[in-house]
Amino acid sequence: MGKINAAITGIQGNVPNDLLTNKDLEKLVDTNDEWIFSRTGIKERHIQKGEGLATSDMAAEAVKGLLEKTNTDPLDIDLLICATVTPDFVFPATGNVVSDKVGLKNAWSFDLNAACSGFIYALSVGSQFIETGKYKKVIVVGADKMSSIIDYTDRTTCIIFGDGGGAVLLEPNEEGYGIIDSIMHADGSGREYLHQKAGGSLKPASHETVDAKEHFVYQEGKSVFKFAVSNMADVSAKIMEQNNLKSEDVDWLVPHQANLRIIDATSRRMGLDSSKVMINIQNYGNTTNGTIPLCLWEWENKLKKGDTLILSAFGGGFTWGAIYLKWAYDPS
Repeated sequence: MGKINAAITGIQGNVPNDLLTNKDLEKLVDTNDEWIFSRTGIKERHIQKGEGLATSDMAAEAVKGLLEKTNTDPLDIDLLICATVTPDFVFPATGNVVSDKVGLKNAWSFDLNAACSGFIYALSVGSQFIETGKYKKVIVVGADKMSSIIDYTDRTTCIIFGDGGGAVLLEPNEEGYGIIDSIMHADGSGREYLHQKAGGSLKPASHETVDAKEHFVYQEGKSVFKFAVSNMADVSAKIMEQNNLKSEDVDWLVPHQANLRIIDATSRRMGLDSSKVMINIQNYGNTTNGTIPLCLWEWENKLKKGDTLILSAFGGGFTWGAIYLKWAYDPS
């Protein structure tokens, strides 16, 4: 029996219908379309509106679509990992809620929080259960309702983030396809530059924290940008070097969609032409854990069995990492 790899055998995305364009933001804060686009590459983002809707609703729709698309019985799923920074509740885990909503009666589930790197962290964790032979079907979800923690009077953050997510199915593969290698990093000293001030055990919610707007994303943009450009580019180049990959060997870079300039710096470091880079930040903004699965979902019909992909991300914490995988199926 050959080595077992964890292969992505299906992908499905989900985004809300409502749009928040740069023109809309001009009415909320002192900014304009040209300023936003030139600095981020974003034109619009999807926003989840409606009473009683949460991250689990977007995640559940993605998982339902994934199960239908791959003709998979919900009862056959062994594990679901939900990567999110905007859980429905402090507890129970949003993964538990998603599993209930889609009927994963035989699966256990949990949440993973690594900020914008969460999806590739979760993909790396989920792959271990496949590679050991313990499980046959693992779902990894990345989804966030970022609009729930964004201050729409703060132009440093409100222009960046959107809502959405996606899900992948992992299954065993012995033909050399699937996840080949991964590199993950973390540096907790970066927390001072990108975090949510209140709502955790350090600073529980109170009238004072709400009045001070401390339940929203706080970002020191220049510091985050500097760390992100350096580390996301470095780890992407490192995983290529570690696996003796040249730029011509890589078919696609699938980068976290935080900022177009960060993506460009990463692809240049890897020696990749822009035609090999998946970019949809203009339509979705930064959906945090949703960006990479949304890219895979949109590009699925362009992917071919055997394609070499590098997935790369950087997030608050700081967290960052890269995954090298061989795509396991042709478009249907």
